[in-house]
Amino acid sequence: MSQQSAQRALRVLKALKGATYTGLSNTDVAKALGETPSNVSRSLAVLVEEGFVLRLDNGRYAHSIALLQIAQAHADHTARLQARMTETTQRIAAGSLS
Repeated sequence: MSQQSAQRALRVLKALKGATYTGLSNTDVAKALGETPSNVSRSLAVLVEEGFVLRLDNGRYAHSIALLQIAQAHADHTARLQARMTETTQRIAAGSLS
């Protein structure tokens, strides 16, 4: 995959944001990106093959469960770090950091 193709695939992922349940058509994505439908089709095919996008029953495309799991893992990690920072801040405020 060329750099241009990889960049297009990443832009397709961004274009699908907010359409998890309803999906977007190839034409919708192509219009949003200013790309040709054939270029978008190639990118979507790669993203489906790699498990980042799925084709819904209505023929539209959406982020896959695997991609949403990556996003959820990031949110979970951030929440754990935030909890640790909050605990440290509270211990500092209490004067008992150990």
